[in-house]
Amino acid sequence: MLKHLSTLLLLTIGFTSYAQQISPNALGLRLGGSNGFGTEVSYQRKLSSMNRLQVDLGLKDNRAVDAILITANYQWVKPLNALSPDFQWFYGVGGGLGFVDYDNVPLEDDGKTVLVVEGIFGLEYSFLNVADLPLQIALDVNPAVNLLNDAFDDFDLDLALSLRWQF
Repeated sequence: MLKHLSTLLLLTIGFTSYAQQISPNALGLRLGGSNGFGTEVSYQRKLSSMNRLQVDLGLKDNRAVDAILITANYQWVKPLNALSPDFQWFYGVGGGLGFVDYDNVPLEDDGKTVLVVEGIFGLEYSFLNVADLPLQIALDVNPAVNLLNDAFDDFDLDLALSLRWQF
């Protein structure tokens, strides 16, 4: 009986510590882009023990287009290894709204509104338990499809590195 109770206690502690691995808030930068260099201010908000909301406000550019885009996606977060909850993987879906301005296209109008549907998949590591440093580093892939106009290509695949401060 004591053996069963101690096993149950260890499992409960393990699940409780995993449930606390998503920080209530995280704020930082998401650096990357597929059609050039893009920088986004990235904010994450914990919704439950395994889910969060990520909102990004970004500037993206390439040779002929500058864009400002706000996106939001709902994410599911899972431990990569049950023994080390500091490594996690995540995936999610969402969308965004933005404005595109053509720099080097003389016959194009002033700009267009874009509406995107996107997904996200990535890996992250939190230094909170290791070095008592509230820093999160993540690498993710973000495929997106533009639904309005022809402002961007119909399909965009964005690879980015993120650094966020957890609080």
